[in-house]
Formats: sequence, C-alpha cells, structure tokens
Amino acid sequence: MPKTKIFCDIADSKAINNFNKKSIVNGFTTNPSLMRKAGAKSYEKYSKILLKICKKKPISLEVFADNLKDMEKQALKINSWGKNIYVKIPVVNSKGKFTGQLIRKLNKKRIKLNITAVYTIAQVKKINKCLDNKTNSIISIFSGRMADVGKDPVPIIKKAVQMTNKKNKVEILWASVREPYNYIQAKQLGCQIITMPPKIIEKVSNFGKSFDRLTKDTVIAFLKDSRKSKFRI
Repeated sequence: MPKTKIFCDIADSKAINNFNKKSIVNGFTTNPSLMRKAGAKSYEKYSKILLKICKKKPISLEVFADNLKDMEKQALKINSWGKNIYVKIPVVNSKGKFTGQLIRKLNKKRIKLNITAVYTIAQVKKINKCLDNKTNSIISIFSGRMADVGKDPVPIIKKAVQMTNKKNKVEILWASVREPYNYIQAKQLGCQIITMPPKIIEKVSNFGKSFDRLTKDTVIAFLKDSRKSKFRI
C-alpha cells in the first residue's frame, strides 16, 4: 500500500510540542475552532507561537474572513509568517459562494493552499481546475462528518484521488477522522494524507497487536476493574 502521511489535527501548543517530536507525525492542521479551544486570544501571536515549535513540518493555518477580498488579505499575511505554512481556504464562504477565484489567484502567487470543508466530487473537480500543479496544494475532504450523517466517504475519496492523480503536487487529505481504522482505509485508497486528533494517533501507534493479545488485554482490563470495584456475587 502507498504511504499515507499522518498530520495531527490540533492547535494546543503543548500537544504540538509533543507530537512534533514524533516520527509518526508528518505535519499539523488547525482551524479557528481548534484555535479558540486552545485559548488563543490573538490569532497572529498564537500562530507564531506554534510556528516557533513547528519549524519544519507543514502546518495549516486557516483564514476566517467571509468575503474573498478579506480572505485574500488574511491569506497573504498568514503566508508571510513561515515557509512551512499551508494557508487554509474554505471551498465556499458562509453564503455558499465558491472561492475558486481566490484559490486560482493565490495558487498563481505560489502560495501553498489547503482547500478545506470539501464534501463532494463536484467541489473537488472545480478546485482541481483552479490548481496549476506548480505549487503544493491539499484538498481536505471531511470524511468523518460525512459518515456522521450517514454518507459513505470512501467512494468520494477514491474518485478524488483518481481525479487528481496526474497532478503530483495536489494531495487529497482525509479529514475529520472518527476511528483509527480510517487510516487503513485512507492507505488502501491511495489517499496521500490523513489528519487525526492526538487520541487517534496514539491508537494508530499501537497497530499490529494480535487478536490473542487483544483478547487477553481486554479480559485483564475487565478483571482489574471488577477487583477495584470489589464486586461480589
């Protein structure tokens, strides 16, 4: 199976400091919600704290404006903070307007982009037309959120990988991971990147345990808890 890079989806500076040291982690993704959860007050100051920790591995930092003009201003500023930055641009704004015009413009300026909040093949097709394959770009497909509402992300990821396979600088990213097995699925589909929260990465690190070992570990865990509870029948 082809290599699928693992990115850690987190904005907490302590977690990034920890996972930046792990060879299993190839990069990081953040978003405004994760930044808020991490306690960021100033987006720029906090981003620069993260960039001091993560100096070499790619890290995605997202714009949060809602119109193309302000998105562009934010994108140019974010891009100026470091060479390892991918600027995250949502595929549409809150009114549903496709951001293709901006994607094309920033791509021509050789700014590395991570197009986010993607859910459909139609969106992937439109994004792909805006990317000239001269600058590294990522298309983030929110597989977990699809599954949350009963949609199967596998056919969409598979088609997206096929659709972009002639562009070696365009990578498909499996986003919003819900379980460790998603990593296996991403690898089988030839998906170049998967981004996951720390807890899932820790579980992926334990891949390879035999069923016999899992059985014994499970029984031991139940036994320990029953003894701690001093259960009697």
